[in-house]
Amino acid sequence: MTDDPLPEEARKGPPILLGQAARTRRELWRRKLLWIGVWLVFLSSPVHDLVSGHHTTAGTVAGWTGLAVFVAVYLSLLFRDMGATPYPSKVVHGLIGAMAVLAVVLSLTLGSAWLGLFCYVSVAGGIALPLRMAFWAIPGTGAVLMLVGLRTDVGEAANLLVLVLLIGFAMTGVSQLVRTTVELRKARATVAQLAANEERLRLARDLHDLLGHSLSLITLKSELAGRMLPDHPEKAAQQVADIEQVSRQALVDVREAVTGYRRPRLAAELAGTQVALTAAGITAVTPAEPDLDGVPEESESALAWALREAVTNVVRHSGATRCTVEVHRRQTLDGPRLELRVEDNGSGGSGKGPGNGLTGLTERLEKAGGTLEAGRVKHGFRLTARVPAGTAADVGSRP
Repeated sequence: MTDDPLPEEARKGPPILLGQAARTRRELWRRKLLWIGVWLVFLSSPVHDLVSGHHTTAGTVAGWTGLAVFVAVYLSLLFRDMGATPYPSKVVHGLIGAMAVLAVVLSLTLGSAWLGLFCYVSVAGGIALPLRMAFWAIPGTGAVLMLVGLRTDVGEAANLLVLVLLIGFAMTGVSQLVRTTVELRKARATVAQLAANEERLRLARDLHDLLGHSLSLITLKSELAGRMLPDHPEKAAQQVADIEQVSRQALVDVREAVTGYRRPRLAAELAGTQVALTAAGITAVTPAEPDLDGVPEESESALAWALREAVTNVVRHSGATRCTVEVHRRQTLDGPRLELRVEDNGSGGSGKGPGNGLTGLTERLEKAGGTLEAGRVKHGFRLTARVPAGTAADVGSRP
């Protein structure tokens, strides 16, 4: 059973920045060890006390055993709290109580070097306990520390008291921040899912409303044409003409619905142009990201569709080795225009007239108030699309 669900390419990717979710189980465990292990520095005093030989053999063995149990309980509690299935509340209370008892017993029997264990009790309480309970448990840990210090070293206990309180309350803040971050991630994922579902419902609703009426009308007129065909061919032909008109309108409506579902952007299409032409072995000359201030969204979308259709024709039909794409703003008698020019050094296609793509593109540009010019030039083929770029007042107000 593997613990890393991602492919090798993902595991070799750049390191995850702070605040990002762990991509693999291994990364999660590494973060846990880093987060929990940094606090193990407070074990230096008990370990030094045990290896210094100040205690009897029985005392040393008991000390190592108690320290091992204490650390095991601490790590178990924090690992489970940071995982997907934390301990139940009663188990958490019992484990923190066990840690407090071990800290008291070890400090009273082995000396003041063990008072640092109360820091772990405070950290565990700040992380694992509910906020209201932690506000009582942390000062309680400090009070127990001072009581034990009266029997061991009150000065050392007083020095640790501030640290116990600060580190405990700091951990409550960190714990709340982590919980809030997790909840926000879940909420963001839920919102994204709901938005996707809503968009699917919108598209399904639009298509149902558009096609339901059109298909019903086509079916009805088809039946009428079938009945009229033997005796009234002229009327049947009229019904067939109506069917063609309805089907064309249905196609336009579906295109409009899908366009609303996914509207292309000119900057994204320019980036895709570079990739497509390069992949086809065509030298691409593309502009930097164009200035689209004041350009209506409908105009930008129409120009993006024009660029996509033009590049598709260059790749499929032209046989070109070089393609130049230019985007300019121009002031005309009809107002400011955004102009797209795509020119290649190819053959210009079959030469049998405009295809369906250019015809549909012309209709799309006309709907946006734009125009399309396409034809052969001296050294290849050129497509020029123009769309409104706002009003003259918009242009005059730009710096």
